[in-house]
Amino acid sequence: MAEKNYYTTLGVRKGASKKEIQQAYRKLARQYHPDVNPGDTTSEARFKEINAAYEVLSDPEKQKRYDKYGDQWQYSDQIEEMQRRGGQTFRFGGSTGTGFDTGDLGSLFGSLFGQARGGQARRPRRPANVEQPIEVTLEEAFSGTSRMLQMTGEGPCPTCGGSREIAGAVCHVCQGSGLARGTRRIETKIPAGVDTGSRVRIAGEGRAGPDGRRSDLILVVSVRPHDRFERKGSNLYTDVEVPLTDAVLGSEVEVPTMTGKVMLTLPPLTPNGKAFRLAGVGMPRLKGGGKGHLYARVQVMLPEKLSDDDKKLFEQLREAGI
Repeated sequence: MAEKNYYTTLGVRKGASKKEIQQAYRKLARQYHPDVNPGDTTSEARFKEINAAYEVLSDPEKQKRYDKYGDQWQYSDQIEEMQRRGGQTFRFGGSTGTGFDTGDLGSLFGSLFGQARGGQARRPRRPANVEQPIEVTLEEAFSGTSRMLQMTGEGPCPTCGGSREIAGAVCHVCQGSGLARGTRRIETKIPAGVDTGSRVRIAGEGRAGPDGRRSDLILVVSVRPHDRFERKGSNLYTDVEVPLTDAVLGSEVEVPTMTGKVMLTLPPLTPNGKAFRLAGVGMPRLKGGGKGHLYARVQVMLPEKLSDDDKKLFEQLREAGI
């Protein structure tokens, strides 16, 4: 079987940055997601390949092992241990190093992983986690929210319960695979404080293995831009328009927040662009510790029209050197 190239799967070059890998994954995940292509088995298979590739390339340690060992990256510790013991020659994808010939890898890995002490078969490896992109508004990120997800994939066969047999015979429903296709709905909570790039883990809601155990579902969050607030970490920034006279003489102005409006007292001679900090009314911090701050930036507004009397007043101010 030809070795799969995870970089080719995501359409990025080897050595691509973490941001490039993440952007490529999000684009492909949206394109091939089962919810977007219902009943399309080709798209579903492609979606699985994309998730498998991203799981490895988004993890620096896994990526490092994959770059060195290719499809056998999961066995890197055992390979290196055998290298230390034997020092023979092996080849991966045409490259040569010290270890074992690829023709012997099947029996080698079978002896390493196929049986535990005492001759008993080890429990099958849990399948890879599933990553699902999800988009939320800034309001939802502020307060927390929930999503109802519809997941299509394999799960334990309802007839044999994943045991693969019924009364000692191969299950006729799943044909001995222990798995059956189906759709399930999952309600999940998105905690307050999430930001673009946040990862929400839902234990046991990913892929099902032959023994019925499920991997985890990882929600990769992106927060939509807001028309009024700019977010930087746990802090928010907003512009407040202030008439010229209020900026010169001082006044009280309304400042919008995520929970309503508050009054801000401007001192006389407030300069344009001055930012006032409203402590504790920013975004919740995801790992606790209260909230960030809101910074209100003053935008001094010049009058659109001047009456003759207004002009005279400004002339007097100019003559007074103000």
